[in-house]
Amino acid sequence: MNGDTARPGWTPPHGTAQRIRTRAIWAVALFTASLPPAFIGFGIATATDDQTNLAMPLAFLFWAVGLLFALWAAFPTLRYWEGLPGQIRWLGSLPLLSVSLFLSAALIAALFTST
Repeated sequence: MNGDTARPGWTPPHGTAQRIRTRAIWAVALFTASLPPAFIGFGIATATDDQTNLAMPLAFLFWAVGLLFALWAAFPTLRYWEGLPGQIRWLGSLPLLSVSLFLSAALIAALFTST
């Protein structure tokens, strides 16, 4: 590879911003989709003696897949932080920050210790 055509390490590859946007939007959509089953499952669990319902596992499934999408958006956001526009930085980091501040702190610490 020629030294003139090489990108700096912090420059994101073409299409990274679009991938971050898509993943962050899916994370928010899945987090939002987990709320109605969680409320319904909680209502069923407190209103009846029957503790088995499908709503709570469905809510957890939506939330867990949303967490995976949030992580999938956060990794390239943190990796190419300096090369991304401000809007994409916020969009890529906020789903993970909204889920758990402690999870985000652990992720950032792990990223800093690996470099």
